[in-house]
Amino acid sequence: MKLTILFDNVHHREEMTPLWGFACWVEPEKEEPWLFDTGSNGRVLLKNASIAGVELNRAKELVLSHPHWDHVGGLDTVLELAPSIRLYLTESFSKLWIRDLERLSGGVTVVGEKPMPLFDGVESTGMMAEIGEQSALIRSSIGPVLLTGCAHAGIVEIAARATEMAGEPLALVMGGFHLFRSEEWEIEEAIEGLVALGVRQVCPTHCTGERATEMFRTAFGEDCLQGGVGAVVEI
Repeated sequence: MKLTILFDNVHHREEMTPLWGFACWVEPEKEEPWLFDTGSNGRVLLKNASIAGVELNRAKELVLSHPHWDHVGGLDTVLELAPSIRLYLTESFSKLWIRDLERLSGGVTVVGEKPMPLFDGVESTGMMAEIGEQSALIRSSIGPVLLTGCAHAGIVEIAARATEMAGEPLALVMGGFHLFRSEEWEIEEAIEGLVALGVRQVCPTHCTGERATEMFRTAFGEDCLQGGVGAVVEI
């Protein structure tokens, strides 16, 4: 499986444009590629995808973690390129918006508070926290992989639910950890929590924050993977 970060405020690949937000292109081992979130700007998403050699029109599924602008801003661009794409949203999206998206896409699946399967090898954690955010649990040959948008519910709490769903420790936790405003002790607790859950690798990016990212690098060493726009994680 190959995961390519197409949108991120963290700089990684020089020729790509960093803006606040997150989007990740997922190429499973056997199934068709799909997209997790769309960043905050469609033109930038499209430019970064082109540089990465990613054809967004190949995506058959799009999982949107929550309706904040920095995760849904590129949605119109994706729908223009792939009008038959199926969307996986949460109940925290406006009912009127969901109704409109049903007409503009290949269909909409709405996720509630309980975990549920989405498509081949991918499950939703269900909505967590007041913001109603979902994360994606991906089954891979090396073990379960967790993709998070902003982790508003707390990265440890989300990882704990995903671990329970998977029935085994997570091989990788990747995405925004929402620690950019956290105190050092809060970051230390998050690191300790993931270690206690048996998480093998992490790839903190987007809203994790520089201080927290550096602390994760210290704690996980080589098992803290580099995030940022253009970063590629191959499993």
